[in-house]
Amino acid sequence: MRKWVWLLCVLAGPALAAEGPQPELPTAKLTVVSAGGVRHVFTVELASTPQEQEIGEMFRTSIPADRGMFFDWGEPREQAMWMKNCPVPEDMVFIGADGRIAHIAENTVPESEATISSGGPVRATLELQGGITAKLGIAVGDRVEGVIFK
Repeated sequence: MRKWVWLLCVLAGPALAAEGPQPELPTAKLTVVSAGGVRHVFTVELASTPQEQEIGEMFRTSIPADRGMFFDWGEPREQAMWMKNCPVPEDMVFIGADGRIAHIAENTVPESEATISSGGPVRATLELQGGITAKLGIAVGDRVEGVIFK
């Protein structure tokens, strides 16, 4: 699909030359507010530049339950990711411009080159530890606060 712009853990460029994980990026707090007002707080690395977004979580051998990586795409667009060079499963949380979770790809397959679609236009993607969204009851429609969402 031509609208797929960035492929996480990636298509081409500097990331293909990467031999190890990128250094920890600047962080911020992000909260997911689930049904009933339950709040789940994460410390997320901010992948801001195209190179940081291309490398993403590549080569990282673990993702702590309270951590993640946040990708701001700047404007809503259909987004596609993949798991090339990513050795652990992830939950990919696709977030609409309104700060609501639009789609979740749970327990993505490590090292897979299959594309993972947002299923429609999203403003951001949040990568979390594989299985954590089900464990915490995070679901489509939940609200995200912090970073770019007030």
